[in-house]
Amino acid sequence: MKTGKKKLQLFEIVNNAILLLVALICIYPFLYVFFIACSDGTFLQRGEVTFLPKGFHLEAFGYIMGNTKFHVWTGLRNSFLYTAAGTAVSMAITYVTAYVLSRERLKGRYFLMGAFIITWVFDAGIIPQYIVYNQFGFIDNPLVMIIPGAINTQFLIITKTFIEGIPRELEEAAFVDGANDLTILTRVFVPLSKTILATIGTFYAVSIWNQYLIPQIYLKSENLKVIQQVLKDVVIGGEQTSTAFQNVIVNGVTLNQQNLKSAAIFIAMLPIVLVYPFVQKYFKKGIMIGAVKG
Repeated sequence: MKTGKKKLQLFEIVNNAILLLVALICIYPFLYVFFIACSDGTFLQRGEVTFLPKGFHLEAFGYIMGNTKFHVWTGLRNSFLYTAAGTAVSMAITYVTAYVLSRERLKGRYFLMGAFIITWVFDAGIIPQYIVYNQFGFIDNPLVMIIPGAINTQFLIITKTFIEGIPRELEEAAFVDGANDLTILTRVFVPLSKTILATIGTFYAVSIWNQYLIPQIYLKSENLKVIQQVLKDVVIGGEQTSTAFQNVIVNGVTLNQQNLKSAAIFIAMLPIVLVYPFVQKYFKKGIMIGAVKG
């Protein structure tokens, strides 16, 4: 018994050590970018910063956020608005569609589900998509970040699987009490679906926040650009423009290209990273839906 207990303890120690190592590997890029942004530009130019910052400061963040030529505030504002509105719309439409497709009394539901799957598997391409979006007036229109991607078939399937797992007796009891489909959906199913709503909401939010190709193609006005477009202008545009990144001294601290680029990257990825702690308790259960059969 003692030998078995020692083996179990040893296994737990090794398992925890491996998980800690994986966590450190995952968090390393975030810390590295942050430390580069916080290091004095003089040390960066000399190549003396390997990981931990030297000459720690936060001036790069203030300079990036306060300089109007970078349009960081505009990008953050637009990304927040598109992500919040797009996530809310996508969650609502996906959940309602999944609920409808999960009802056996709906005739033709397999055909409708097949149609969704076809659009998931086959992609017409960018040019046909541009023609269609142009016909619907989505060019230089913020709605292009909200409406076209309102239903993701993969998330629809996950949500449908979850709803089908809710006991049918609850719906039958509600029907007996005189409830209609809308009442059953809002009073019975939605309160029991916090797990799946948090899961698909996180997926949608991350997808919209990190979206680059769609806004780059369809959003041309400066006041409509998202943070990813701003980040591209800072990181890549700075290399193409000789005057975009002159070394500057702010409050006695030297800032160079590496500082500013790292600060912009960290600012762009921080908001969406902060979402995970609030939905983490739902995330594990939600992502495993449909993984276990029978």
